[in-house]
Amino acid sequence: MRVWPGDAYPLGATWDGSGTNFALFSEIAEQVELCLFDAGSPAIGSAETRIPLTEVDGFVWHCYLPDVGPGQHYAYRVHGPYEPRRGHRCNPAKLLLDPYGKAVAGQVRWHESLYSYRRGDPAIFNSGDSAPYMPRNLVISPYFDWADDRPPRTPYHETLIYEAHVRGLTMRHPQVPPAVRGTYAGLAHPAVLDHLVRLGVTAIELMPVHQFVPEPQLVERGLTNYWGYNTIAFLAPHNSYAAAGASHGQVAEFKAMVRALHQAGIEVILDVVYNHTAESGALGPTLSFRGIDNAAYYQLADQAPSVYLDYTGCGNSLNVRHPHALQLIMDSLRYWILDMHVDGFRFDLASALARELHHVDRLATFFDLVQQDPVVSQVKLIAEPWDVGEGGYQVGKFPPLWTEWNGKYRDTVRDLWRGEHATLPEFAYRLTGSSDLYETSARRPVASVNFVTCHDGFTLRDLVSYDHKHNEANGEDGRDGSDDNRSWDCGTEGPTQDPAINELRSRQIRNFLVTLFCSQGVPMLTAGDEMGRTQHGNNNAYCQDNEVSWVDWAGAGQYQDLLDFTCALARLRRQHPLFRRRRFFNGLPSAVPTGHVDLQDIIWLAPSGREMTEADWQARYARALAVFLNGDAISEPAPHGEKVRDSDFLLLFNAHSEAVTFTLPGGRLHDTWEVVVDTAAPSAARSGSAGAGSAGLTIEVTGRSVVVLRGVGAPAALA
Repeated sequence: MRVWPGDAYPLGATWDGSGTNFALFSEIAEQVELCLFDAGSPAIGSAETRIPLTEVDGFVWHCYLPDVGPGQHYAYRVHGPYEPRRGHRCNPAKLLLDPYGKAVAGQVRWHESLYSYRRGDPAIFNSGDSAPYMPRNLVISPYFDWADDRPPRTPYHETLIYEAHVRGLTMRHPQVPPAVRGTYAGLAHPAVLDHLVRLGVTAIELMPVHQFVPEPQLVERGLTNYWGYNTIAFLAPHNSYAAAGASHGQVAEFKAMVRALHQAGIEVILDVVYNHTAESGALGPTLSFRGIDNAAYYQLADQAPSVYLDYTGCGNSLNVRHPHALQLIMDSLRYWILDMHVDGFRFDLASALARELHHVDRLATFFDLVQQDPVVSQVKLIAEPWDVGEGGYQVGKFPPLWTEWNGKYRDTVRDLWRGEHATLPEFAYRLTGSSDLYETSARRPVASVNFVTCHDGFTLRDLVSYDHKHNEANGEDGRDGSDDNRSWDCGTEGPTQDPAINELRSRQIRNFLVTLFCSQGVPMLTAGDEMGRTQHGNNNAYCQDNEVSWVDWAGAGQYQDLLDFTCALARLRRQHPLFRRRRFFNGLPSAVPTGHVDLQDIIWLAPSGREMTEADWQARYARALAVFLNGDAISEPAPHGEKVRDSDFLLLFNAHSEAVTFTLPGGRLHDTWEVVVDTAAPSAARSGSAGAGSAGLTIEVTGRSVVVLRGVGAPAALA
């Protein structure tokens, strides 16, 4: 085979139409071998051609093979020191995946040879060849007909995020052909797109699609890593999610999915896991990074380099202090934007990426790189603002360019509706965009991604149906998952035929949804919550690749009212910019020359109709309040700069178990209010139904319910 010197950049395998350039970074390597394989499943004795790389520039080993093109299987072997006490773990007997590989063929088949030590004694070196049990990389063709694809670039304040799992979203969809269920092609099916469009979704946030590996302990129990938070290749779309038959068809299929979503006006956000890899801790397998340059890619203890620093709970943490590890992250991000056309990222355990010297540093190098990058800085960047290390909870502390999953929003809204005491002051902050967390750092309400549920925890239906987690199927004796639903007092656990309990549960679901869609910030809905999806009380279904986790489309028919209700709420939010302001409320009168010249942009009212006092806010048992939103103060310029006026709204929250009577404010507000939403209304009277109340009259708000009123006509004082 002809071998030419090639180039040190770009890293990875790059086909140029004539041949393929291979480049691999390793500072510690003494020799690197490029290993070529025939196509087909890995097997003992399968043909392997080893090509020593003799060209090295800046610790990048490289060559160019003019006879190699798309579909070629390849991997590496790295010769170098195996001295764990010094942080070095090279072992040429282990076949290694390319950190820059853009596609992977096959899966890891767990075997002792995947480890650099004998399973019974970590002190004994293991020289067993791992090639028969390893997946391989694939050379891909980068060419794809994007047609007229354009990123939707939906502004944050107009965004509705839908968190979904590629496989779980379509595995049980009756209109999706069986051959493409659970795949990128299945997600792009018109039936799925129609549902998302009807729901008003503007961005789908996909749980990890980077190539990942199930942990051996799960495989031994007959389970798998369903969620995918165990990455081994940061540039490769997970091959099990591809229906394409071609050996490297997952790349083109992923691109076709993105193109179809864009045509429907939906952005694609990827949940990315750069904080750790699938190689786990010191006793983990050698699959890629560990055997290439362990000390460059992983954070090791300064005084004991055989020890991996673990801020992720997964055994290791990526070394964001090393320039080549940082380069890998940034190159990966740019690749997914420029080549795969994705629109943003949600960074799993993002605090771990800010740990340069053990502590979380808001000004860490990674965030500086993102800030100055002309490509990455222009897409949606969402942080999961915590990790499992000391000081890792960093909600509200990320740089101005970033938005955050607002865990405090989730906790506060749950507390309010479960009846916790003294929640009104913090609830007010969460409802209005969490200015206490974001305003001082020059950020706006859209810095807060608001959610009540996500993949990690109960579904919305289970949240109101179970007092405790039921994770027995995970095989961990119920030790896994948080007890985040304790003290909910559901009355009866799980399914019941009691109509009163079922009605209360349905009402609580509607309460959560109304709160979410009426809150300032960016709402995020978890896939299936709009259709009553249940995991039967399992709040940590990370290993359940089955009906527990998959969306039950056929069974959703009994929740048609819930779906209609959710769609109507999304439409209400979309039609009224008052619910998606670009700036925080300031409590000051509007400066608009017409309309409510004497009114603040927001007024907090007690059920009696008077403005809230300090005593009202601090009352331990108070769980009801009204919120007036001034339609003159939406901070929303029209295309030509003129001021746009929205309707006025009055939100009545009653988290008490008993009904509360609210006095409708009159005079300077409105003579007449129209009921837009009443979560206690019968199924026939969903949002959009009409009802009226005159100012100064009273309205009884059922226990544990919300009523949304819209002002009709001009305010009384200005009519």
